[in-house]
Amino acid sequence: MLHCMTSEPEQQIGVGTQDAFQRLWTPHRMAYIQGENKPTGPGADDGCPFCSIPAKSDEDGLVVRRGEQVYAVLNLYPYNGGHLMTVPYRHVADYTDLTAAETAELAELTKQAMTALRTASGAHGFNIGMNQGSVAGAGIAAHLHQHIVPRWGGDTNFMPVVGHTKVLPQLLADTRKMLAEAWPTV
Repeated sequence: MLHCMTSEPEQQIGVGTQDAFQRLWTPHRMAYIQGENKPTGPGADDGCPFCSIPAKSDEDGLVVRRGEQVYAVLNLYPYNGGHLMTVPYRHVADYTDLTAAETAELAELTKQAMTALRTASGAHGFNIGMNQGSVAGAGIAAHLHQHIVPRWGGDTNFMPVVGHTKVLPQLLADTRKMLAEAWPTV
């Protein structure tokens, strides 16, 4: 695999100054970098994608499960294959502002998501959490969402850290279908 790598600069047209690095082009990431689909303000009518997703079909919105108060959706810019989010339908920013019913269903859909991910992909563990506020890392701070990121033994690699690139083994539409089929019946 490394037989063609050398420490000598390689001619790569259009990449700037020659160096010893190879490039893995990921032009689809520009949408995320440029803030595509990010709200223009804090209100529900300010282009919030989490408010518009429920009006789409499950396939078009990447919705895996719909509850009464909360829905589960694939992350359009996942940290790992199968990265889901549980999102209240109501446009609310802070966890402490959720109703008791929203809080309960957010927790229940999170448990169901873990079961579906274990069934469909054999996930060994999970990173689960939410970033409250843009200073805490929330990409869309105006609409609360909880991340459910499946993890597997040995799934850490250099790509995100060194290459600022995520390697995903499956198209999001295929992942959505697989998880919807594996979702537990309640």
